[in-house]
Amino acid sequence: MKRVVITGAGTINALGHSVPETLEAMREGRCGIGELEFRDVERLAIRIGGQVRGFEAEGRFNRQQMSLYDRFTQFTLTAAKEAIEQSGLEFHGDLSAKAGVVLGNSGGGMQTLDENYRSVYEDGKNRVHPFVVPKLMNNAAAGHVSMQYNLKGPSFTVSTACASSNHAMAQAFQMVRSGMSPAMITGGSESMLCFGGVKAWEGLRVMSKDACRPFSANRNGMVQGEGAGIFVFEEYDHARARGAEILCEVIGFAMSSDAADIVMPSKQGAARAISGALQDARIAASEVGYINAHGTGTAANDKTECAAVADVFGPHADSLMISSTKSMHGHLIGGTGAVELLACIMALRDGVVAPTIGYEEPDPECNLDVVPNEAREAKVDVALSNAFAFGGLNAVLALRKV
Repeated sequence: MKRVVITGAGTINALGHSVPETLEAMREGRCGIGELEFRDVERLAIRIGGQVRGFEAEGRFNRQQMSLYDRFTQFTLTAAKEAIEQSGLEFHGDLSAKAGVVLGNSGGGMQTLDENYRSVYEDGKNRVHPFVVPKLMNNAAAGHVSMQYNLKGPSFTVSTACASSNHAMAQAFQMVRSGMSPAMITGGSESMLCFGGVKAWEGLRVMSKDACRPFSANRNGMVQGEGAGIFVFEEYDHARARGAEILCEVIGFAMSSDAADIVMPSKQGAARAISGALQDARIAASEVGYINAHGTGTAANDKTECAAVADVFGPHADSLMISSTKSMHGHLIGGTGAVELLACIMALRDGVVAPTIGYEEPDPECNLDVVPNEAREAKVDVALSNAFAFGGLNAVLALRKV
């Protein structure tokens, strides 16, 4: 089995348009959640979100590209450019033939769907643009990344709701670890912050109207976000041979299914995924210093996740740091695990643990060190990233400092 390292990272989200901007915001405990700005927002009960501000697609893409790129694809390509440039990889010859892209996404082209439903049902038009289908399909971003960078190996999209990115990155990890590919582009993206996207989530009655406060006793729901996180996963010897900068090592993963309820999380399912990741990485629970939690800010998720962590880690749970950066950038649904992986990299590489902001009242059912409100300097050698999705689908990644 090959060792797998991360040699490039890119992002755009409510906290920043790049990795350095995002990590600076995480270190400062800055909140990127604010009032939503789009058509008909006044008709919504939920009017806050982690919206990407100041992003001008017209300056990045030409007219032909704009006709093919939904906002989630634009985010993906923006983040992919940063990640691949940092990695220094150029894809040609055998590397091009074997390298691919596995991305996570849940909603696909929601902006395109919203606009075209309006066009047909509200405006009464009988035609839509001929590129609507290739623009809104979930795998559009993966297709465009593969074309942009000459990636001719395995390329596809994973759609498992809020665990999509972690499932995608786990698949990419497995491909590099097994020797199938020397390098894979992976991560995820989402852009559901439009009238229809928010209205649909309103129906679940799990949304907060004021803030995301994971693990706090007075938490009252999740807050949606948007953006992308993209990474270059590369075989260790391949990276070393070309003198690449290594951000961290990916050492294990696990997936599980609750097989219980379509929306309510299961402590047992989450615990199986966490313990499975430790087993796959061949590490002891005591080696883990930080967990980036799924931490949605809902009553059901937070207490279930804390109970699962307590079960797996036992007495070591008291000395673990666990935080939810969703409190800052919102819940990116299919793209959330990818953006949150940046917090794990920051903890491992820079020795800075991102905080859970908005924390106001201790909850006896979330009695862990949730790094409240302020970032913390700490030596972290191993980190986990949790993702637990509707459908009872769980995916956990394990990473190590190099």
